[in-house]
Amino acid sequence: MLNLGEVVRLIFERLEGWGKTALVLVPNLVVALVVVLLFNFVARYVRRLVVRGFDRFSDNISLVNLTGTVAQLVVMALGLFIALDILGLEKTVASLLAGAGVLALAIGFAFQDLTANFISGTIIALQRPIEVGDVVDTNGFEGRVVSVKLRSIVLDNGGGQTIEIPSKDVFQKPIINFSRSGSRRIEMVAGVSHLDELEKAQRVAISAVKALPFIRKDKPVEMHYKGLTLEMVQFLVWFWIDPAKTDAAKALSEAIKAVKKAFAENDVLMMFPAHTYELKKRAQGPPEA
Repeated sequence: MLNLGEVVRLIFERLEGWGKTALVLVPNLVVALVVVLLFNFVARYVRRLVVRGFDRFSDNISLVNLTGTVAQLVVMALGLFIALDILGLEKTVASLLAGAGVLALAIGFAFQDLTANFISGTIIALQRPIEVGDVVDTNGFEGRVVSVKLRSIVLDNGGGQTIEIPSKDVFQKPIINFSRSGSRRIEMVAGVSHLDELEKAQRVAISAVKALPFIRKDKPVEMHYKGLTLEMVQFLVWFWIDPAKTDAAKALSEAIKAVKKAFAENDVLMMFPAHTYELKKRAQGPPEA
């Protein structure tokens, strides 16, 4: 059985051993600390360079900042691993790498949707199928893009509400971009009386739409008859607008008013119920013998 003197001696021997080891490791510890501080300084500088570089060809602030942060963390992690290697803690480095892999795998499983949204948002920001200001239709929603974030895309539906769609859904589903080509074709559907001259109605409708100020002058205005019903001859009018300058709904409304007014001025009946046949027949008088 150890007496008190032997216990004290063993403690002093252990402390002495630790002291000698610490004296040996002090230079390495100082070097390792300098390496960590140096890499921390370099990481901040690298982040600024990356942000400044990406900012030149990308207006997505979220993506630019994320890229800069990732670059900074990579440089800091490299400095930490070098410092641990200087201290002779190679096994610790291996354990950290293994633990980081396991942690990343666990986070990936736990936040699958969040991870998918971030990855999709990054790809969208790089490929740019849509940009801020574009008028798009995706996932059943139409509106103007007001923000392209990593996690979601925000649309203004023109009705006083914003719609936030997860980036994963935008990336995986079709996108109709009305602004990419700089022009959008609007279709107006209506009808004229069976008693009207179809060539005359066609000329009147095309002239009325062409006179509107927002019509693209480099694109044709077309009118085509598409079918017959008991009450009317159905037709459609195609015309082109610039979606960045003109709202599609307002353009269609103005076109309907213009055609309706032109038809009235030229004695052409537009979209009328069955009993108006008799009204027009009476206005034209009895048929010639």
